[in-house]
Amino acid sequence: MMAKEQQRAELLEGRPVADSIKKEVAEEVSRLQQQGVVPRLAAVLVGQDAASAVYVRNKVRACAEVGIESEKIDLPPSTTSDELLAVVRRLNTDDNVDGILVQLPLPKQIDDSVIIEAIDPSKDVDAFHPTNVGYLAMGYPRFVPCTPAGIIELLDRNRIEIQGANACVVGRSQIVGRPVASLLLQRHATVTICHSKTRGLPAVTRQADILIAAIGRPAFIGGDFVKPGATVIDVGVNQVTNPDDARKYFGAEADRRIEAIEKRGYTLIGDVHPAEVDLVAGRRTPVPGGVGLLTVAMLMKNTVQAAKWRRGK
Repeated sequence: MMAKEQQRAELLEGRPVADSIKKEVAEEVSRLQQQGVVPRLAAVLVGQDAASAVYVRNKVRACAEVGIESEKIDLPPSTTSDELLAVVRRLNTDDNVDGILVQLPLPKQIDDSVIIEAIDPSKDVDAFHPTNVGYLAMGYPRFVPCTPAGIIELLDRNRIEIQGANACVVGRSQIVGRPVASLLLQRHATVTICHSKTRGLPAVTRQADILIAAIGRPAFIGGDFVKPGATVIDVGVNQVTNPDDARKYFGAEADRRIEAIEKRGYTLIGDVHPAEVDLVAGRRTPVPGGVGLLTVAMLMKNTVQAAKWRRGK
């Protein structure tokens, strides 16, 4: 028992990998600029959702870091579907725009799927358009959704073997769960997708060498869900506002997290219970500082790829 309590999972930090990807992107952007091509990303933010505003701001900042031009379009919360569609169609026909992202979620009066399907698939750097989803499912993707792509980069660059591994994805969203399962399958992992209707979930997830949690439920994946020595990828981003919960979830890190709650009213946690999982897993991604940084880096990579494809390079 003592040996188990002393074990601590190695943290798989996202920043070193994200920085490497952004450096590679910046070098590619520099080569394109020498050929007269300047990649450009248009980011559309509808409404005043605080988290969405932070995400868009981070993406615009990353563009500046790697040399991609960016255009941020702010629309009021009252924007209608027709008004947003008009913006998307303008960007579709603007030859100076290589990538278009419409930050989700959208206000309730707008149907996300209608907007996603209106984006030119060749500029769909989020890779949510049905055409790009189909390419990915068939095994020859044009773009890969940024979070799943970042997860694969994280595994590869940390030399975590995918081929032959048992991989379990908890969550079946079109944004993370399904595409990352497809990517893992294409890399010859044996893949299980779990969800809210899965029976005996901990027994299923305990078979996984690579466990990916993407369900949006704070600290849901406890130690009893994890195979000893497994790699655990935490995609969730949730808020903890209660200091007592922070003490329960974060163990030795609790004091720092409680200070964050006192300062700004919350601290972030993923879908994984860090204090429990760290006693079982071999590796774990932190929240924050893990997968989210890779999502932004892969958006930069997709934007450059769009610029090259659209010009036949």
